[in-house]
Amino acid sequence: MSETAVRDAFHNQALFCDRSGTPLTAAVVRAIEAALDRSTETGRRTLDWPGDARGAADSVPLRLAGGMHALARSGADVGLTRLYAGDLTGAEAVVADALRRFDAELLPWLDSPPQTNETGRAGPIMAGLLTLAAEHGLPFELIELGASAGLNLNLDRFGYRLGDAVAGDPASPVQLAPDWEGASPPAAAVRVAARCAVDQAPIRIADPAQRERLIAYCWADQPVRMARLEAALALAARHPPALEQGAAAGFTEGRLAEPQAEGVCRLLYHTVFWTYLPPDKQARIRAALARAGRAATADRPLAWLRYELNGEGGVAELHLQSWPGGAERHLATGHPHGSRVKWYG
Repeated sequence: MSETAVRDAFHNQALFCDRSGTPLTAAVVRAIEAALDRSTETGRRTLDWPGDARGAADSVPLRLAGGMHALARSGADVGLTRLYAGDLTGAEAVVADALRRFDAELLPWLDSPPQTNETGRAGPIMAGLLTLAAEHGLPFELIELGASAGLNLNLDRFGYRLGDAVAGDPASPVQLAPDWEGASPPAAAVRVAARCAVDQAPIRIADPAQRERLIAYCWADQPVRMARLEAALALAARHPPALEQGAAAGFTEGRLAEPQAEGVCRLLYHTVFWTYLPPDKQARIRAALARAGRAATADRPLAWLRYELNGEGGVAELHLQSWPGGAERHLATGHPHGSRVKWYG
């Protein structure tokens, strides 16, 4: 990839941050781009990026933005701490100085793509669960793919206002009330009988370093999102998620081949994960669902719920496919973080 293309990736990411109402993150991304040169190892590696720095799988600007946020949170740099407190004066000089002085600390942030665990996406997923609960009246066996830290495996322990529908735990420290357009999802009791999840590189929140890394990828000028993440982490400390390390396709094949309890709806779900999966792995998951779907009954239904980007630039769609029958429905469209939802039902 050319140096110009790498710089364009930073430029476009900053524009996206502007549109998202996050001026601090936008300023940091612009300042990193302005300061990038070949005098540091971080600068050389970034400017000589071999892949697509703009791509979702690489997200190079957000890798370094996460590193800067981590430095600010650590208190290692007074200027960065002031910047992240909201004083954007001299942002370019502060970031340029940090790039030079903390080259060794920032370099490892380029080793892997940003990994978030956006709890706001539990809102549209819960709307899908309400739909299934109203139709089947059964408890769920939850199976989440690409679960990151597994925070959303506790989604039934969050509280929700989805249009006029209220669900979950009203006393939960995690409360979700996305901007809602359209009718409300049905009122129903969502009960969870079992739950498990997989991620290729799971974040173990019991490890302070991994926990801090997860927080650093959350944009500092989204205080509601930051507070919600902290609350979800505290909830997960009380209810540790059953999170395994593994490949999504093999995990899905194994789980769906296991006997399903009678009177339980088995649900495979994921959020902003599918586009990161190679086509051959997607095909294996679809085939595993088709095989399991052929064995589904009214007493042992199967469902596939996903909230995924639709390729139209910052738009996600909620789709539900259920067996017996295999019918598929487009339930909603919304913001990738779940902050806005247009419900079709």
